[in-house]
Amino acid sequence: MESSETNKNLGEVVKTIKSECSLYNIKSKYILNEIFYYLQRKTNLEIIKYNKNLQNIFNISIKDHKEYRDLFSPIEIELTTQENKYGKFINILNEEDKKYYHIYFDDKIEEIKRYELKENDKVKTIKIIIDYQITTFYKLFESCDIIESIYFKKFYRNNIKNMRAMFSGCSLLKKIMFENANTINVDNMSLMFCNCTSLKEINFSSFNTEKVNNMSQMFFECSSLEEINLSNFNINNLTNMHHMFSECKSLKKCILSNINKNNINDSFIKVDTTFMFIGCSSLEQVSFSYSNYNHYFYMSYMFCHCISLKEINISLNNSNFLIVARHMFSNCPLLEKVDLSNFNLNSIRDMTFMFNRCESLKEINLSNFEFNDEISIYSMLKDCSDELKQKIGETYKILRDDAFH
Repeated sequence: MESSETNKNLGEVVKTIKSECSLYNIKSKYILNEIFYYLQRKTNLEIIKYNKNLQNIFNISIKDHKEYRDLFSPIEIELTTQENKYGKFINILNEEDKKYYHIYFDDKIEEIKRYELKENDKVKTIKIIIDYQITTFYKLFESCDIIESIYFKKFYRNNIKNMRAMFSGCSLLKKIMFENANTINVDNMSLMFCNCTSLKEINFSSFNTEKVNNMSQMFFECSSLEEINLSNFNINNLTNMHHMFSECKSLKKCILSNINKNNINDSFIKVDTTFMFIGCSSLEQVSFSYSNYNHYFYMSYMFCHCISLKEINISLNNSNFLIVARHMFSNCPLLEKVDLSNFNLNSIRDMTFMFNRCESLKEINLSNFEFNDEISIYSMLKDCSDELKQKIGETYKILRDDAFH
């Protein structure tokens, strides 16, 4: 691991620093931070981990330094499994990565070279320690159907970038303890909990999502999930949310908002929320706010077949454009009010079946909407009340009969 070139460069840095300050100050926190910054920038920080001489020169414990902790400390995960059930409990997709995973059964100091429990194995607890070379958790526990709980015991490192399909298909998973998880550089969380059919609640209070751009199918078919609060999520960079909560049949309440400061973009950005809540048959309340500027929203089938939905709060600003709203609220028979007044609807192209079978709907606020012949409105208010059809037709001067049948 040692490099003569790196040692030479480091020696020059130390020499320069010594010329600018006394030997006494060479051990000061400021000087050490300068040295660590240099090494981190040159991607050679690992040399200190393996070079005892350098540790002695600085009279430091490398393990106590924040940069070491963030970059090189192992991630420690503890699993509990269903007793007397055997099968896969972890995926290591690349053979060359195998040496960076250290796996222990029931705290025994024995590394396991296989990754599947057999019928006669009586294992309840599994500890996994992951070295710093691993930068992705892509499909780490995919289809591992023996896991009941996962506890992120130590997770200081910030070099994990991908959590796509991380727990997908963990059908027995009931609890995940994320309190220590570091997600500051993660950019992909799509399919992360897809088909986690036993998962009832998740605490995301420690999650940092400021770099995440893709959450598509993140909770797809989490059929036991009853309530989810994502109000601490920063969704400023999130552009893909299609099927995010699709078929979450037990979900009753969902809060999703980007609470951080607004981003003003020079160019327009597409945001895909199609099928986002489709089939959430128990969903009663949704709060969705998005304060960024200059976004085009595609919301087809977003709340389709949400047959229990009574209250919806969509808060945006009028620099955001709704482009496609096909079947957006189709078959929401209990919904009484929809307010899209803070949307810019001047660019909308497709409203076919938008409020189809919203039998209880009494009020629709489309203040920024101007009807023209280029907009597709076929069956927009099909099976809505005659009173609502008349009110909308007169207010927005919709004369075409095909919007109402």
